[in-house]
Amino acid sequence: MDELIVNQSDFAVENQGKLRDTYRIGSKLGDGAFGSVRKITHRITGEIRAVKTIHKKTLRTEEERQTFFNEVSVLRSLDHPNILKFYEFFQDDKNYYLITELCSGGELFDRIINNGSFSEATAAEYLRQILSVLAYCHERNVVHRDLKPENFLLDTTEPDANLKVIDFGTAQFFRPGEYMSQKFGTPYYIAPEVLRKHYNEKCDVWSAGINLYVFLVGYPPFGGNTDEQILRKVTAGRFSFPSPEWDNISFEAKDLISKMLTIDPSRRISAKDALRHTWLSKAPRVPINSSLARTIFSNLQSFRAGRSLQKATFSFIASQLSTKQEKDEMLNLFKSLDTDNSGTLSKAELIEGYTMLYGNQIDDIEGEVDRIMSQVDTDKSGEIDYTEFIAATLNKNRLLSRERLEAAFKAFDLDNSGTICAGELKALLGKHHNYDEDMWQDIVNEVDQNGDGLIDLREFTEMMLKVA
Repeated sequence: MDELIVNQSDFAVENQGKLRDTYRIGSKLGDGAFGSVRKITHRITGEIRAVKTIHKKTLRTEEERQTFFNEVSVLRSLDHPNILKFYEFFQDDKNYYLITELCSGGELFDRIINNGSFSEATAAEYLRQILSVLAYCHERNVVHRDLKPENFLLDTTEPDANLKVIDFGTAQFFRPGEYMSQKFGTPYYIAPEVLRKHYNEKCDVWSAGINLYVFLVGYPPFGGNTDEQILRKVTAGRFSFPSPEWDNISFEAKDLISKMLTIDPSRRISAKDALRHTWLSKAPRVPINSSLARTIFSNLQSFRAGRSLQKATFSFIASQLSTKQEKDEMLNLFKSLDTDNSGTLSKAELIEGYTMLYGNQIDDIEGEVDRIMSQVDTDKSGEIDYTEFIAATLNKNRLLSRERLEAAFKAFDLDNSGTICAGELKALLGKHHNYDEDMWQDIVNEVDQNGDGLIDLREFTEMMLKVA
């Protein structure tokens, strides 16, 4: 039987049910040009999320409709701890409803206004998270095209809150080596080559460099009283580090800004290389909590999902039904292990983490990591994505509660018949791959105990509890 490839994006799809059946509707958080944002509570997990309501009548042009569906398409494909998590969407006759994680800390823009500017340590930590997103996106041929403090949310109100990049409406999938020509962006932050309508993904690096400049002194390098004045200065690309604001800021910080704001994109530093810059490598990394790390590594070592449907179910629960509190327990370790800030864990990074924690206590660390990779890397990318890490490290007894298993079963039971058939598995998990037709029935037969060619809730539950 072919090995089933499972990606978290398989589950970030349109929910055919009604919004109120899955969520309790809460208070309004704000209004925008196309609709409103409200708090909602997931009825099974109690997790508070956000729903962005878009009125269909406000999407008047094909371009506006394309922007909406483009954002859904891009967000579905991304799985990174610093990108706003997209869960699913609903629609009715009047509206689309986009379900995302709730970020309670507000916009980074407001924190800049309140603080005036940030210390080098704080600015470095924010920039590292932004560049991690860019390196991850550019590796997957996605360009954002509108990076600014208003498009960075803070997940909590705490001083060390995690950044979340939002607003992928202007993002685009690109082909390496080809240039884009559509003009997107915001005057202070837009790259000069975007104004010339001939650019590649390095336009994002320019915007990140402008953000870093603002983080450190509270104002942008290219100012003006009108958009026209600002854009004229952006086009010229000449900037400075004036006294007295820049006098006490390190040479390394200025050097990185200069490399990010190089007007020639071919000579401009990439996001991946910027992450290796001296200024960022000097900044302190997240310390590892040894006792928690050992517990999480123990879960990782003991993770077993031999059957294809078990892997898919773990992926669904981790992606759609794990709570922020559960994921936060894993986040610091994930970031500590992710030494190259790529947003994924490589085999080498796992070996390094194991060695640091256990030293010589494990005889064959490389062999153990190979076994873990074979179990945990469900999309066969060669690395462990954030949701794959969550699925493998969460406490299984807590993860596989009766309520979550029933919700997972209903997600696979597309026609609400009370059973899962081969056709439903193909419809949900077979969109992006050409599998042998017989494989879907083989997956069912692995779990089907009474020989009726279907999987009922009891059979499904027993299959999952065998790995708990």
